[in-house]
Amino acid sequence: MRLDKFLKISRIIKRRTVANDACDADHVTVNGRPAKASYNVKTGDTVEIRFGDKTLRFIVRDVREQVKKEEASSLYEIIS
Repeated sequence: MRLDKFLKISRIIKRRTVANDACDADHVTVNGRPAKASYNVKTGDTVEIRFGDKTLRFIVRDVREQVKKEEASSLYEIIS
């Protein structure tokens, strides 16, 4: 699954276009490397997103095409 789609489905970022823009601006890294929106997310990847002064790091635990709102947080585990 594409990185921008994963960020939207997991509800880390509300809109896919916003996720796409964050990737284009080099605010997103996967396993320590800058990632494009088209990056293929896999279970076990470590993703880091910078929102201004704040940084969100998480590990991808599951990759699913559809998920209910209540279950979205089961797709990842926040590290910091």
